[in-house]
Amino acid sequence: MTYNSSITDVSEFFLNCFVRSPSWQCWLSLPLSLLFLLAMGANATLLITIRLEASLHEPMYYLLSLLSLLDIVLCLTVIPKVLLIFWFDLRPISFSACFLQMYIMNCFLAMESCTFLVMAYDRYVAICHPLRYPSIITDQFVAKAAIFIVARNALATVPIPILSARLHYCQYNVIENCICANLSVSKLSCNDVTINRLYQFAGGWTLLGSDLILIFLSYSFILRAVLRLKAKGAAAKALSTCGSHFILILFFSTILLVFVFTHVAKKRISPDVPILLNVLHHVIPAALNPIVYGVRTQEIKQGILKLLRKGL
Repeated sequence: MTYNSSITDVSEFFLNCFVRSPSWQCWLSLPLSLLFLLAMGANATLLITIRLEASLHEPMYYLLSLLSLLDIVLCLTVIPKVLLIFWFDLRPISFSACFLQMYIMNCFLAMESCTFLVMAYDRYVAICHPLRYPSIITDQFVAKAAIFIVARNALATVPIPILSARLHYCQYNVIENCICANLSVSKLSCNDVTINRLYQFAGGWTLLGSDLILIFLSYSFILRAVLRLKAKGAAAKALSTCGSHFILILFFSTILLVFVFTHVAKKRISPDVPILLNVLHHVIPAALNPIVYGVRTQEIKQGILKLLRKGL
């Protein structure tokens, strides 16, 4: 299939997904599809369990439900299109679909980061102020937190697709990526894209950077409080409670930082590496989140087993 690279008015884009490394498509398609199915199935199971099990109708599990919902949307936004490219070479994507994907990716990744921040605060209150926990972390708190998560990130990321959509695409319509990333799309424009780059950089570091700083600040307070616990086994129990949260947050942040650094050093590595990391960042955390919480949280494990027994 040949794609037009010198037209006067572009009406759609084409995603060049690992065309420089066609063998990647072969060995990536199976693990990527399995990760996608795992992420969808695990998150759906978690949502159903929390919804049907009355003992899990608590603020912490509501936050976990929000995280699962965000993971499902992110997976559905990115992975099916990538798999269609791998299996059927369906590279075209319309203008509206491309900019919608761009918005959802930026918005929901920021929402996920903000959700991790609220969950870190939940653990901070539970460990450092246990007696005040029931009066601070209430259903009303979760509702307000959810409104804040949605409103902050939905409004802050709106300019990203708008700035890209207002550009004039007149020559090249082949995106060197598997997804409609802002910078990959905007660089195809005939216009100056300095504002797009600056807003992406400033917005990303402001939203994700501030969340990350506050998250690690919360866990530093938690660690200090845990080390002061003198009751036998109390420190181990507290660390176990927070362990799953911290592991997932660390993984989410690490893969994001690795992507940034590989993008900066792209002249020294294959250009397909940042693209691969970008795709994996939309599916690996989504697959890990419900598994880690399910394995490390006894209440969720018991809820799933209870539902399975009912089903049988």
